[in-house]
Amino acid sequence: ERMASRIALAAAAAGSGIITSALLVKKETQHARNFHSNQHLKYPASANFPNLTNHHNMLKDFLTPGMYGRLRDKTTCSGFTLDQAIQVGVDNPGQPGKIEGKTIGVVAGDEESYEVFKELFDLIIKEKHGYTETSKHVTHLDASKIKNGTFDEKYVKSCRIRTGRNLRGLTLPPIICRSERKEVERVISGALQGMKGDYKGHYYPLNGMNEKVYNQLVDDHFLFQKPTGSLLLCSGMARDWPDARGIWHNASKNMLVWINEEDHVRFICMEKGGNMQRVFTRFCEGLNQVEQLINK
Repeated sequence: ERMASRIALAAAAAGSGIITSALLVKKETQHARNFHSNQHLKYPASANFPNLTNHHNMLKDFLTPGMYGRLRDKTTCSGFTLDQAIQVGVDNPGQPGKIEGKTIGVVAGDEESYEVFKELFDLIIKEKHGYTETSKHVTHLDASKIKNGTFDEKYVKSCRIRTGRNLRGLTLPPIICRSERKEVERVISGALQGMKGDYKGHYYPLNGMNEKVYNQLVDDHFLFQKPTGSLLLCSGMARDWPDARGIWHNASKNMLVWINEEDHVRFICMEKGGNMQRVFTRFCEGLNQVEQLINK
């Protein structure tokens, strides 16, 4: 339970903006690999500690040589290592003097990352979000609890609510393989086919999308693009693009699902005007319906 709390709270701190979960399986002997080899294990940890002298991110703030030495040989059940977790921060030093929105420089490869590398992750989570190891993440998806949820349309032109979700049992986007990514698409798109009533819609895979559909999604401002930012690219988000990516929306075009964009799933509800109450009601009902269909 404590671990699950850290998972839910840590996602944004890990640089992916995600609420993570992955199946913990029986752990077999793993050798920590520095991406493509384990040759670094022939040398002392001090010889492989990254040069962070000119960095200005949270990786620089919290990773010490001693901590690196304690964590570098550890792996998660999927084989994810500390060197994989921190490489994005090593390659992206951040901007000097930037306090608000400071670059994190760490990603999670699976659920167990938050436990295996907790010595580093917990410090970053506390600094970024103020949550401690014993904090609990509470989700409230009850739209009836919203008060004064309609705003003056003279000031509010549109409302949008979105969240990210990932499927338990699969690795997270930084290390997900092609077959797992296709499994995400299969599970999510299959569940969305079962949506009923106002939530019924259609799924459009990016791979092989025809020009007419493409132009319509662009006109609707629904289409997401291949990541180009250095943080996303170094985090592995653009691998195999556009394979197993796609967009689903309902007939009214006020509910949208992105599959394998950055998270496994991005769930979005929106409409013009200031009725946030109605948007949140749709968000809660739609999200609950999708989760129920996935769990069937």
